[in-house]
Amino acid sequence: MSMLLNEEQRLLGETAREFLSARAPVSALRRLRDSRDPLGYDPAVWREVAEMGWTAAVFPETEGGLDFGYKGLGAVFEQAGRTLAALPLLPSVVLGGGLLLAGGDARQRALIAGVIDGSALLALALEEEGRHAPCAVRTTARPDAGGWVLDGEKWFVLDGHVANMLVVVARSAGAPGDSHGLSLFLVDPKAEGVVVQRSLMADSRNAARVRLSGVRLDGAALLGAAGEGFALLEPVLDRARICLAAEALGVISEAFDRTVAYLKERVQFDVAIGSFQALQHRMARLYVDLEMLRSCVGAALDAIDSGSSEVALLGSLAKARAADLSERALNEAVQLHGGIGVTDELDLGLFVKRGRVIQQTFGDGVFHRDRYAQLKGF
Repeated sequence: MSMLLNEEQRLLGETAREFLSARAPVSALRRLRDSRDPLGYDPAVWREVAEMGWTAAVFPETEGGLDFGYKGLGAVFEQAGRTLAALPLLPSVVLGGGLLLAGGDARQRALIAGVIDGSALLALALEEEGRHAPCAVRTTARPDAGGWVLDGEKWFVLDGHVANMLVVVARSAGAPGDSHGLSLFLVDPKAEGVVVQRSLMADSRNAARVRLSGVRLDGAALLGAAGEGFALLEPVLDRARICLAAEALGVISEAFDRTVAYLKERVQFDVAIGSFQALQHRMARLYVDLEMLRSCVGAALDAIDSGSSEVALLGSLAKARAADLSERALNEAVQLHGGIGVTDELDLGLFVKRGRVIQQTFGDGVFHRDRYAQLKGF
């Protein structure tokens, strides 16, 4: 296992840092937030992202992709965390595109071309509770005249309000909590019976609430086999969790660097406060934990690309550490900035909010420590 990036992957990370710093800096997120932009992202920037091949990175060449791997894409997510770039990369490429690749037939996989060129946006409609619970699905899918009828409600559908196609997780058998009986369906958000309501999140990013009332689908809408959707869903969720951990690494790293710079310039008692040993100890502990998170993320990304059997285990390890450190490190950053740390004028607050949302998305530290223990047989 190699947790280090090769030359091409490092170059991609450097290119991403330069591009996002210029085209999607923190000030761009502020503009989207303050103008209450109806899309929540910049289409021009998204087109450039697609042209640079980021949307094609993890798809095989047979589907028109670059087969570059998740270590390269993880480097992009880390840099996106550093600038708080609002890109529909996770829901469309990692989640939606990943499910099409895993379970789609030839006709369904044809949608991947639109994902790669940026013209099509996908979103996963999974959650139905306030906390991540991938098997607690109550949305029903009942067979009807060779097709299906869906009824239910989905929360926190990432970028769901701009999606051209939804991948809806519904229960065709079993009871809430069962992994068996889940089915995946491709649903047009404009179809009769579908209501999509945009939700503005604390981090100024987008999610949606999706209501499904007697939505009729033909048999071709089913992705994979009926009742066996969890086998497709879980590996894709793990890849998304690992990408979120990579983004959290970028968020925390940027907040850490900004805090170090502030400690060097803020003067009290005629000296920089960074010279105070108590503050140095706090930053040193954060640095060690940050490097540990970097190693966990690197190992998880490498596991995806190498086809390791430990992707789920390392994914939960990385996500748990990212969630826990995100809370602690960003709280420390606010405290070390003093009173200015809680003002909207300082960008730090935006990093804190993004960190909080990443912390909860697809499982917080509690969820993943429990899952890690179960995977280890405890």
